[in-house]
Amino acid sequence: MTNNPYLFKSNFFLRNKFIQTILGSIVSGNTNLPERKLHKVILGQKLKLVILELPSINSEAPVILLIHGLGGSSESSYMRRIARKLWIRGFTVFMMNQRGSGLGLGLSDQLWNGGSSDDLDMVLNYIEKIYPNNFIDIIGFSLSGNVLLKYLGEKKITMGIRKAFAVNPPIDLKRTSYILSKTKLGRVFNDYYMKQIHMQMEAMSECFTDAFTPAEKSKTILEFDEAYTAPVAGYKNADDYYVMCSSKNFLEDISVPTTILCATDDPFIEPSIFKSVRMSRSIELNMPENGGHMGYLSRKTTPWGDNMWMDFILVDSLEY
Repeated sequence: MTNNPYLFKSNFFLRNKFIQTILGSIVSGNTNLPERKLHKVILGQKLKLVILELPSINSEAPVILLIHGLGGSSESSYMRRIARKLWIRGFTVFMMNQRGSGLGLGLSDQLWNGGSSDDLDMVLNYIEKIYPNNFIDIIGFSLSGNVLLKYLGEKKITMGIRKAFAVNPPIDLKRTSYILSKTKLGRVFNDYYMKQIHMQMEAMSECFTDAFTPAEKSKTILEFDEAYTAPVAGYKNADDYYVMCSSKNFLEDISVPTTILCATDDPFIEPSIFKSVRMSRSIELNMPENGGHMGYLSRKTTPWGDNMWMDFILVDSLEY
């Protein structure tokens, strides 16, 4: 059992959830990619986002859509690293930038949020027009994992989607927002996320002078969701946004084979949340004891020769 590559085991000195989380974000690995094809997806008036394509030499290969987390983009190290591993194994890979993120910075007069499942639907429709006969697998990281689960629960017909994988999804947005905004340790990560959000807001304001911006600069995720996310997305307030968009309310209706990966020591997501909700039988819950938030740096090398266990478990599950 100790040599089973599907069981995550961390080094004794890396078992701390904050160390795993921080190292997971700064240890890049091999992120070299060939030239990618850029697509702009029109979501509406003054609303565009960018997706990047790594086409397979096999026209019948499944298509994998990767979606980054809050503060990330297609250029985040985990996105590039996993895209590379998928592409060299023969998949066609699309790397989605949520609106206002990455190469889509300044292309939309609104930023994305944890309930942006309509954007995901439009991106999938766009990809299906390019590859009408190919199955699609989707991997959503962190906040986009919540978007993905919400989307799957909303959709009654998802014929083209073969598998889905949500990595460390904050399925209770209110609770995660509270941990980030109100707890001492959470504020360390909150400050990082807010720095990225303010950068996106500044770019949006420069390109769209009539775009809505709060009168005061928000200091926490909770303040930002109250001042910006809720009013722009059409919710009464932050609480209404959290209730309407938390994927915990959609898990029972998911029919696509879906895996949720979330370490029990994730610093933003309490493991009890997953045990307190009703889930579809189509969902497999994988909760290692350690790993932090998208860290999963393993004690032993994976069968692929590195210590990126998250990469291994994701790509191996999608092999065809």
